[in-house]
Amino acid sequence: MIYIVLFLSITLNLTGCSSKTFEKPNEAAIYKQNSSDAADNEFDEFLDEFEVEEVYDPFSGYNRVMTNFNDGAYEYVIKPVAKGYRYVLHAEIRESIRNFFNNLYFPMRFANNLLQGKFYNASEETGRFLINSTIGILGLFDPAKAHFNLDAHKEDFGQTLGFYGVASGPHIVLPLLGPSNLRDAISIYPDSLLSLIDYTERSYWTLTDTWAEYLGVKALENVNYASLNIEEYEKMKKDAVDLYPFLRDIYEQHRNKLIEE
Repeated sequence: MIYIVLFLSITLNLTGCSSKTFEKPNEAAIYKQNSSDAADNEFDEFLDEFEVEEVYDPFSGYNRVMTNFNDGAYEYVIKPVAKGYRYVLHAEIRESIRNFFNNLYFPMRFANNLLQGKFYNASEETGRFLINSTIGILGLFDPAKAHFNLDAHKEDFGQTLGFYGVASGPHIVLPLLGPSNLRDAISIYPDSLLSLIDYTERSYWTLTDTWAEYLGVKALENVNYASLNIEEYEKMKKDAVDLYPFLRDIYEQHRNKLIEE
C-alpha cells in the first residue's frame, strides 16, 4: 500500500512538473515571435527608408560620357585658368565683374517674374537695375542691396514653364554648360532673346557684336564665376560616390525647389 501511495505521489509530482515546464516554452515562443515581428518591421522600415526611386533617364549613357568630359574640361582647363585669374585679380574686382554680368541679365529676370505673376519681385528687379546701373556704375557695385535692401529674384524661362506645370523631361548634360533637362535646355533660346550679351542683330544695345566677341565675353564671365566658386565644386565632388547621378539629382532637386518658391 505504501508503494502504491509513493507511486501515485511520484506520478502526480512528475505530472505537475511536466505541466510547469510546458508553459515556459509557450512564453518563450510568444516572446520569440514578437521579437521576430518587431525585427521584420524594423527591416521593412529600413528598406522603405533606403528604397531607391527609379529615375527615367533614357540618355544616361550619353550623360555619363558628357559629365566626364565636362569634369575633365573643368579640372584641366577651367580650374587652372581660374586659379591664375584669381591670383592676378583681387576678390573685390572679381565680385564687381560678377555684379556687372548679373546686372545685364535684368531683362530675363524681369520678364520671367512678370510671366509668373510675381509683380512685386519684378518691381524690385526694376529698382535694382536702375540703382545699380547708375549709382552702382553700370552694375559694378550693388548699392540696391547694400543701401536699399532690394533683393535679386532670379527667374528664367525654364522656371516659368515649371511654374505652369510643364514637366522637366529627361535629364540632359550639356557640353561645358553642365546638368540640364529637356525643359530647361529648350528654355535657353527664349532667354537668349532677352540677353544683353548676345551678338545677334537686335533693336536694342548689346554688349557684343560678333561671335568672337561673344565667346570672349562668355569665357570671361565663366572663368570669373569659377574663380569665385572653386571650393564649392571641390566640396561637392568629394561627397559623390558616382559623380553623374550625384550631380543629376542635385540639379533636379535644386530646380524643383526654385520653381516651388
